[in-house]
Amino acid sequence: MLNKKEEIMQMKELFNLEGENAIVTGASQGLGKEMAIALAEVGANIAVVDINKEKGEEVVAEIKNMGRESLFIKCDVSSEKDVENMVKEVKNKFGKIDILVNNAGIVSNFSAEEMDLKEWEKVIDIDLTGVFICAQKVGREMIKQKKGVIVNIASMSGIIVNNPQPQCHYNTAKAGVIMLTKSLAAEWAKYNIRVNAIAPGYMGTDMVKRAFPKYGQNWIPLIPMGRIGEPYEIKGPVVFLCSRASSYITGSVLVMDGGYTVW
Repeated sequence: MLNKKEEIMQMKELFNLEGENAIVTGASQGLGKEMAIALAEVGANIAVVDINKEKGEEVVAEIKNMGRESLFIKCDVSSEKDVENMVKEVKNKFGKIDILVNNAGIVSNFSAEEMDLKEWEKVIDIDLTGVFICAQKVGREMIKQKKGVIVNIASMSGIIVNNPQPQCHYNTAKAGVIMLTKSLAAEWAKYNIRVNAIAPGYMGTDMVKRAFPKYGQNWIPLIPMGRIGEPYEIKGPVVFLCSRASSYITGSVLVMDGGYTVW
């Protein structure tokens, strides 16, 4: 039998990502930044992927100060060419890709009857097609090495319709991310690739804070915990899903919404 110290050490090893290389898209701020930092804190090297070079480089510097390897890659996830270049740069830097966190996303609020088709396409292209492109290009590398973990950032908006803001394009994209997650998990389990999703509720990111003055008074009564989430609260879920602690979990959606979807 293990003594208490050995049990603690064994538990720590379940979450240890030393020697692992991770890509986090949309990592220059908000939830993406928190997840990039979290994975670095447990040992991973991080490719910070975003369109904002200035803020992205700041995250890279923070990770390097922790003693991890990191690089910034400017990438539009809806561009197949950009994503192919992203994979090439990460392989050149790290040699292999162990983890992909598909986080990059946008949102806007338009009623369905007034929404311009270009607005629909922009959100779908980044929030859903971008997830597929990144998963496909990175997944091909993971298939070759017979190993990998993909975590897609969906949303509770892929499970319910938010109230009162109109955003049918965003809700549809996030529902698609959930089904894409399940589909990839089913197809790629034979290659030892696990694919899961996190579905956050309202989190205190800049994106949510901008909308809060207009909609926040409607949101809080619908959250059983009575508050929006703090961005750092996504750190535990992403580390769990990227680590050996979740080795028998694939095709799952971890909802973290303060209870919003229980009603």
